Amino acid sequence: MQTLLAVLAAYLLGSVPFAMISAKLFGLADPRTYGSGNPGATNVLRSGNKKAALFTLIGDALKGWFAVVLAQQAGLPDTAIGFVALAVFLGHIFPVFLKFKGGKGVATGAGVLLALDPVLGLAVMATWLLVAYVSRYSSLAALIAAGGAPLISALMHGIDGQFAVVMVIGGALIIKHWQNIQRLMAGQESKIGSKKKS
Repeated sequence: MQTLLAVLAAYLLGSVPFAMISAKLFGLADPRTYGSGNPGATNVLRSGNKKAALFTLIGDALKGWFAVVLAQQAGLPDTAIGFVALAVFLGHIFPVFLKFKGGKGVATGAGVLLALDPVLGLAVMATWLLVAYVSRYSSLAALIAAGGAPLISALMHGIDGQFAVVMVIGGALIIKHWQNIQRLMAGQESKIGSKKKS
């Protein structure tokens, strides 16, 4: 029962749409109405408001981190913590508060990884930052980081429960970026910092 309640609470926390909250706080248009239509930090950045994008990024990452850390502090077994990690991540992607149409999960996934294993989380984030800096494509950086995360986890700890969680998160991130993959291949993907398009 404790595990079930923790998973449900994690899902609800993951469902909190910080992009929408940010839009309200900073007086911006609904992020689902411009750019990629994604309620996430990268798309909020296309509004031109860097503070709103940073607020969204931090909020989305913190909810992933907080849910896992709270489960760890509660003394839940590793399997339960794994389910909590997946629940908060999937809550962001399929939020009940937005009719199950959420963000792509990059920031929340990073928060989850940092809580599960800080070294793994930092390694994956460094991968994202490097690719994003070189290419200026947030989506390409996310795809490479998502694909590399399970490999890094396996190299660090072998094929264990954490690897399974990281594999699911990485796979879901890649699937959520399917349209980005198509735009990248067509040379039509927007770069970081590009302004919104209606």
